[in-house]
Amino acid sequence: MPRYLLDTNILVFMILGELDNISSDVAVILSDYNNELNTSSISTIELLSLYKNKKIRTKRYSTPTDFLNAIEDVFHIKILPFSKSHLTTLSKLEPANRHKDPFDHAIIAHAIAEKLTLISSDRQFENYTDQRLDFIYNKR
Repeated sequence: MPRYLLDTNILVFMILGELDNISSDVAVILSDYNNELNTSSISTIELLSLYKNKKIRTKRYSTPTDFLNAIEDVFHIKILPFSKSHLTTLSKLEPANRHKDPFDHAIIAHAIAEKLTLISSDRQFENYTDQRLDFIYNKR
């Protein structure tokens, strides 16, 4: 069974119903029930921060808890905890091209450690494929 890790931006598009921001290739992956869809607890931290700081809004989910529960209950995406083994992978990760986002680095390390294919709209992630990141770019 193919296993994927969805970056924060993919979660935002799904939860806000902005499906036009998801490429047809990625939409096929997301809609195939044979695929295992996951996200990092790091992405959920980012997502909750965006929600609480009113950078993203939705009428469908009225509380941060509703928002968080929708990830697993509505979209059937498993939230994976970030553990010490992920920290070990993160400690070995070499930042690429002055890419300094610590949340991105943690998500990349999570994907590498769990051998998950990371799906994101962030082109910076392509720069980590030489460090064992399996990556699919979501062209918006």
